[in-house]
Amino acid sequence: MRKIGVMVLMGVMLMASPSLTEANERSGGIGGLLVGCCFGVRTAGAFNEGKDLHFREWARIIPYVGAVFAIWDGIEGAQGMTTSQLQQNYGALYY
Repeated sequence: MRKIGVMVLMGVMLMASPSLTEANERSGGIGGLLVGCCFGVRTAGAFNEGKDLHFREWARIIPYVGAVFAIWDGIEGAQGMTTSQLQQNYGALYY
């Protein structure tokens, strides 16, 4: 039963996610709702502006592994990492 639920959720997320050519045209909708519920308001706002989700954001939804990435993000936040530095490190597609 769990596998069916996971498959249905994955199907909904795949159908809701636009292609890369539509990335600048998306705003709100089911994709924005899912990103906002799973990753928070800042990530949803960036998603609606056409940014993709970074691998560290995706990893947060995996049990136990997400805690490692949350600590990693916290350490970078404590070191004073800014969005412009993240953009230089990972590219403008994500930040």
